[in-house]
Amino acid sequence: MYGVCGCCGALRPRYKRLVDNIFPEDPEDGLVKANMEKLTFYALSAPEKLDRIGAYLSERLSRDVARHRYGYVCIAMEALDQLLMACHCQSINLFVESFLKMVRKLLESDKPSLQILGTNSFVKFANIEEDTPSYHRSYDFFVSRFSEMCHSSYEDPDIRTKIRMAGIKGLQGVVRKTVNDELQANIWDPQHMDKIVPSLLFNLQSGERTESRSPSPLQASEKEKESPVELTERCFRELLGRAAYGNIKNAITPVLMHLDNHSLWEGKTFAVRCFKIIMYSIQSQHSHLVIQQLLGHLDANSKNSATVRAGIVEVLLEAAAIAASGSVGPTVLEVFNTLLRQLRLSVDYELTGSYDGSTNIGTKIIKAHEERQLQEAVIRTIGSFANTLPTYQRSEVMLFIMGKIPVPGVHLALPSTGSGPEGTRMIQVMLLKSLVQVTAGFQTTNMLTALPSSFLEPLLSFSLTEDPEVRLLVLQILLSLIDRHDNRPKFSNISIISDISVLKLKVDKCSRQDNLFMKKHGQQLYRHIYLGCKEQSSGRQHYETLFALLGLLSVELANEEVVVDLIRLALALQDLALSTDEALPVYNRCAVHALAAAYLNLICQLTTVPAFCQHIHEVIEVRQKESPFLLPEDVFIDHPKLPSSLEKVEGDVLFLQSKITEVLGGSGYNTERLATPYVPQYTDEDRLSKRKSIGETISVQVEVESRNSPEKEERTPAEEITFETLKNAIVDSVGMEEQERERRRQVVEKFQKAPFEEIAAHCGARATLLQSKLNQIFEITIRPPPSPSGTISSGYGQTQSRSVPIYEMKFPDLCVY
Repeated sequence: MYGVCGCCGALRPRYKRLVDNIFPEDPEDGLVKANMEKLTFYALSAPEKLDRIGAYLSERLSRDVARHRYGYVCIAMEALDQLLMACHCQSINLFVESFLKMVRKLLESDKPSLQILGTNSFVKFANIEEDTPSYHRSYDFFVSRFSEMCHSSYEDPDIRTKIRMAGIKGLQGVVRKTVNDELQANIWDPQHMDKIVPSLLFNLQSGERTESRSPSPLQASEKEKESPVELTERCFRELLGRAAYGNIKNAITPVLMHLDNHSLWEGKTFAVRCFKIIMYSIQSQHSHLVIQQLLGHLDANSKNSATVRAGIVEVLLEAAAIAASGSVGPTVLEVFNTLLRQLRLSVDYELTGSYDGSTNIGTKIIKAHEERQLQEAVIRTIGSFANTLPTYQRSEVMLFIMGKIPVPGVHLALPSTGSGPEGTRMIQVMLLKSLVQVTAGFQTTNMLTALPSSFLEPLLSFSLTEDPEVRLLVLQILLSLIDRHDNRPKFSNISIISDISVLKLKVDKCSRQDNLFMKKHGQQLYRHIYLGCKEQSSGRQHYETLFALLGLLSVELANEEVVVDLIRLALALQDLALSTDEALPVYNRCAVHALAAAYLNLICQLTTVPAFCQHIHEVIEVRQKESPFLLPEDVFIDHPKLPSSLEKVEGDVLFLQSKITEVLGGSGYNTERLATPYVPQYTDEDRLSKRKSIGETISVQVEVESRNSPEKEERTPAEEITFETLKNAIVDSVGMEEQERERRRQVVEKFQKAPFEEIAAHCGARATLLQSKLNQIFEITIRPPPSPSGTISSGYGQTQSRSVPIYEMKFPDLCVY
């Protein structure tokens, strides 16, 4: 019997004998290294035997697992790992099948140590770059099993942590093995991503810290690297970093779903952290795809609670700020369009108390304060995103938002809502607040192109509304647009400053573009400043902002002509405060006096004309002694001390236009223009009855002042347009059309029936008349050149006109540059 057994053993295939020899009698002794080297040498010498070696090792391992001989299981896996690392030949594919079968066997085991052992072997295999592709290998089981391990709920916390970390490493291995192999099953398919991404987020959330570090945690300590959170973050970053253009959506969708399913938008911190990791990890040119998906998700959650929408908006805010460093692609206006739509919906929800627009309370209770928080978040996001854009794109965004502001009675840029007039007013306020954010820090060299009439004129028209909040927002927007040297904070308080050098104002020479801008829009700005001071509902903030606007115009856009106009405007404001026709309250009249005094004190020091400064300072000194309520220090305070009436404001407490004209005229300023009192150009809308809405105040046209037609010229009062006027115009136009048709018919009939001689005589008479008119025109316009010696008498008693030197000629304004 003994001899027969020995004979059978000797007849066994050599590879089996080599495999058997690596296992010691006592598993505690570990792998027999000398025999392992023989087996490795044999596998390298005869690679065609590699698949049989793998199959036999797999058979032994399955038997040892079933018999709970875990020592031999570890030895078999160690042998497999060494063979795998040593053999890189074309026959390795079949060997890998046996290897993966053994790893699967270990992962299916209930024993944590075997699961971790199998995972470690798989990770080693994942790091091997195979020479030949595999057409049939599947990793579906491994994705499912590793994902399941990531969610392990083992009782012992230490073992649970080890299992979860093994699962994370396994997923990382699957990604590494499949992501670059086009012949493999696509790891980016939703069925795989829906398992991998939530598993990673679950572990990321379990050890959530307050804030994620910069793009990659390279300086983490060894202890931190061993934590599941750090490992998960590295794996998540690696996954996203490998995502190509077409795979971004599949990678981000499970993130959105996970945050939805576990109500993680409300907390904001985790959602923000997730998307910071995403934005820093993906390729920068793909950033706009993430922004696009967030926008779509925000729209999909339009009827969700305000806290959820606010969370998405906060995430969008962070993501947009990071995306600015890369490419934002075609989503610029889409971002603003979605945010503005959410703003309008939020206003509707707040006012109607329902998500469906009806007056009945919906199934979800809408909390007004949460909607307000959402609105503030949306406005912040609009501003943050706009600040990342170049100037030309920001100008487009400003125009875009301006076109969205509803103007009742003129046009409805937004669909009608169930929230009524109050909703419209709130939307106007919200969109203007958005414009304040967008224009913050806006700087441009050419204001004409950056701020076209299509933006400025609608904006200025909003300053005519009765709503004080809207007027204040318009003024703040104007300040942001005009301030290009950060001078605005220096005009934040109205006060009499004896020496403005302490303000350290930055004043640059006015460029040609700035001069053109003021020629085109200056009169509109003056007019709206004047009318803003005239409003009874204007308060302290309004006057402080108007003073800042006057100050910025003086240092940013002022040439000599603008300075003259601003001085005239300040004197006109003084006249406005003196006038009793406007029925302004005492506070408003004192405030306008104080505003005019503070501004004249500023402009006189900017012009550096000593006599002008002396007159202004003399008046201010008199006011300080006799009428302190006409100076800003006594008016623009919390509890101003004002007289009951302003009947005796006269004499030395007033700035005199004649005196200012005299002293500035001596310094080369245009005395004729200075002596002309400023009168604002009223449009038809200003003459209508008391304004009730923005729609009734918008200026359809604004007359631009011409130097040859000063304001003192009398203008004919506009005819009031009524229904009867329109009806008569329509009827008259119909009658005129009938008369014109009849006249044409008669002319045609005459040329058809009249004799030729009569037609020829008629046309000849018309030609003679035309020639005589032309001769008259030529006589007037074409004359012989005048003599340089002036008007002289010729020998025939005729006079010749004297030529005028060029420097004495009076050219029309349009000819002068």
